[in-house]
Amino acid sequence: MSQFISVFDMLKIGVGPSSSHTLGPWRAAQLWIKKLNIDSIKDSVTHIDVNLYGSLSLTGKGHATDLAILLGLNGTDPEFIPIDSIKAIISNIQENCILKLNNSHQVPYDENTIIFNKNFLPFHSNGLTFTAYNHKKIISQETYYSIGGGFIVQEEDPLDKIIKISKQNFPYPVNRAKDLEEYCKRDHQLISDIVLQNELALRSAEEIDYELHRIWDTMLESMYIGCHTDGILPGGLNVKRRALNTHNKLIKDTNYKNPKEWITAIRSTEVKFREILKWVSCFALSVNEVNASLGRVVTAPTNGSAGVIPAVLMYYLVIENHEAGFQEIKKFLLTAAEIGSIFKKNATISAAMGGCQAEIGVSCAMAAAALTELLGGTASQCLVAAEIAMEHHLGLTCDPIGGLVQIPCIERNTMGAIKAINAAELALDCDPKNTKVPLDKVIDTMWETAKDMNRNYKETSEGGLAITVNLADC
Repeated sequence: MSQFISVFDMLKIGVGPSSSHTLGPWRAAQLWIKKLNIDSIKDSVTHIDVNLYGSLSLTGKGHATDLAILLGLNGTDPEFIPIDSIKAIISNIQENCILKLNNSHQVPYDENTIIFNKNFLPFHSNGLTFTAYNHKKIISQETYYSIGGGFIVQEEDPLDKIIKISKQNFPYPVNRAKDLEEYCKRDHQLISDIVLQNELALRSAEEIDYELHRIWDTMLESMYIGCHTDGILPGGLNVKRRALNTHNKLIKDTNYKNPKEWITAIRSTEVKFREILKWVSCFALSVNEVNASLGRVVTAPTNGSAGVIPAVLMYYLVIENHEAGFQEIKKFLLTAAEIGSIFKKNATISAAMGGCQAEIGVSCAMAAAALTELLGGTASQCLVAAEIAMEHHLGLTCDPIGGLVQIPCIERNTMGAIKAINAAELALDCDPKNTKVPLDKVIDTMWETAKDMNRNYKETSEGGLAITVNLADC
């Protein structure tokens, strides 16, 4: 049986700054609270604690892991919570020293409720354990692992829960890139066509379009907010937002009232090479500045790399094809998600497991393949574009200063977006028959590189820029 990962597993709407360190723990807290309710023991809980392990502990403060857990325990959902309510909810918990489980049953809260442990659990780098007590007696204890991209598992989970196993007849089961390429050649289909047929086995065409609209609207809104927000990013590094200043220089005095009109306004600006570079960088910066400030973004495939795909798609809409609309957006998202799912099945999209190659590298490959399809490339050329994009991210470390998804993470999204466009152009000019390195081999190489990589360079903030840059100087 083949593994199946939906487009809507790869592209999730959530709150920043990290899919594995914020969204994942938030979801884990929700799962645990649901279990307490199902077991009908929530009302007998007198107090709780949450232990964070490994990477979740080492960079948890910078990634707002503790805050995400409180929000999840409180019963809020990262996909729908009003962003402007987050600060008030957290302040209420901390000031009153009371946590309401699922916003109902009260338990005490203090600085020892969430415990940061530097040791790693053997199953995965991102582990967290929830424990509920009735006085001194443990009445519930569950350990979860955040394995990247907002995915949550438990060690005893069967494979068909960790990654869905097809128990129905998907028309195009895909595990490796070669499977995808063979289907496209045999049936004269684009990658997006193959992906859509598989999705239709799970949900209606109307449901697919509705969810893809929500995903794109969230991406567009995050770009729009980032391009219209000034100030300093939270966390203590005093990083100034840059997207606003870049945007204002580029947009000049053009008038618009909302994100849709904004797209039209951008299309009327200069399209010299330098301006194109600046626009693409601006789009990526804007998303990741929103992400860094606990704003709502789309994991693509992670929060830390959330800016690459919307930036490249926006590039296509405002530079390459002014007539493009939802159908092109749909094709782009379907193709991008499928490429990401192949990486997840055969390697990792978790920086705690694979370094930044697993985040920016994968998002760059996803965007490169999707752009190639929209620019008229064949399925084989799309896979070449993804291969080129990842090949030049192999070995990229994850070394966030202060454990914050800011330096070098925000700028890395701009570089990933530019590389994706370049990879697409290189792929379009090539004959795939002459390609020496297939995408599957690059994915295998990425995974071997991840396993060989020193743990200090895998989202622990114990190597690279995170230790060579003095926080006091920031």
